[in-house]
Amino acid sequence: MNVIRITSKNVVFLFMALLSTSVQEARMDYGTATSYAMKEANVNSTPAYSSKKEEMAGLCPSGIPCTELSGECLKCNLNYSCKYGAMYETNCSVLEHVDCIGEQTFSKKYMCRYCYQTDHWEHLCHQKNSCSSVASPQQYYRTNCTVNDDILCLGRRKFMKNLPCNWTVGYRWSTALILSITLGGFGADRFYLGHWQEGIGKLFSFGGLGVWTLIDVILISMRYLGPADGSLYI
Repeated sequence: MNVIRITSKNVVFLFMALLSTSVQEARMDYGTATSYAMKEANVNSTPAYSSKKEEMAGLCPSGIPCTELSGECLKCNLNYSCKYGAMYETNCSVLEHVDCIGEQTFSKKYMCRYCYQTDHWEHLCHQKNSCSSVASPQQYYRTNCTVNDDILCLGRRKFMKNLPCNWTVGYRWSTALILSITLGGFGADRFYLGHWQEGIGKLFSFGGLGVWTLIDVILISMRYLGPADGSLYI
């Protein structure tokens, strides 16, 4: 029977062999991971100028006359020391990576004012319906607005503005009044406006024996009673 004698030299030799194998495997794994990461970086990376060009292409449409580009696509020398409300003329040039038709440099007229001072038809605001249009006193909400493309103004073209809450979803005042006069005793006007609980109450009480029906006719005719969602009539 063969007996394997384990000596201290044999233990040291086995330990060194295992350690060398682990180091080699770790180097191979690290090299593989590094090579894969470099390949991924080469595949996914794009030149800086390419991303800038794509960004400008998204903001500025191509193939249109240069004079019709929005202020975001132009570099104009606006005079911030101008007199408010006065008309001025300035030189504008098309930004880099913008593709348009015609001269790249031209003059354009503008009124001395900041973008947030433009009239309501000269900018577009994001409408919200998270407030009550029939509240007293009138409610306001703060939203984002952007100046129209053909307007030149001082400052940022996107700004915040307070707007009165006056949104609507399509409820007609004439329809609500007709329903209140003809079928108000059955709660049809309340159902139409979204007041379901009051509508059920009017239905089973026959319009409060006529009293509730008469009151609702008066309230709707005066526009005091509106849609339950807080919107306005159209």
